[in-house]
Amino acid sequence: MERYLLVALGGALGSALRYGLGAWVQGHLGPGFPWSTLLVNALGSFLIGAVVRLSLEGALSGEARLFLGVGVLGGFTTFSSLSYETLAFLQDGEPLKALAYALGSLVLGLLLVYLGYRLGGILGA
Repeated sequence: MERYLLVALGGALGSALRYGLGAWVQGHLGPGFPWSTLLVNALGSFLIGAVVRLSLEGALSGEARLFLGVGVLGGFTTFSSLSYETLAFLQDGEPLKALAYALGSLVLGLLLVYLGYRLGGILGA
């Protein structure tokens, strides 16, 4: 039961952080492109890389990995939003924007999860 509580509390925190950061980003950059989802997914990718590596290095406990990785970052990242926003671009007749957004999110996410993983190795050493 304690593990479920860690995930639930982390998820609530991650969701609140996603909402706050998303609102702030969209407020500053405007609604023309889903910058907030892109930023949240990129940041989440970087952080999950670091969390996994720190966990593998023994610098984070299993409970901390559950709380941060599954809970906080699970609630923070927004893959379902990314999928919907890509579809919306397609439905609006903007296939290039859809492609740029989907590929940009994937490439940026992969790059940042790698960098986070490397950083976790440095911090955990």
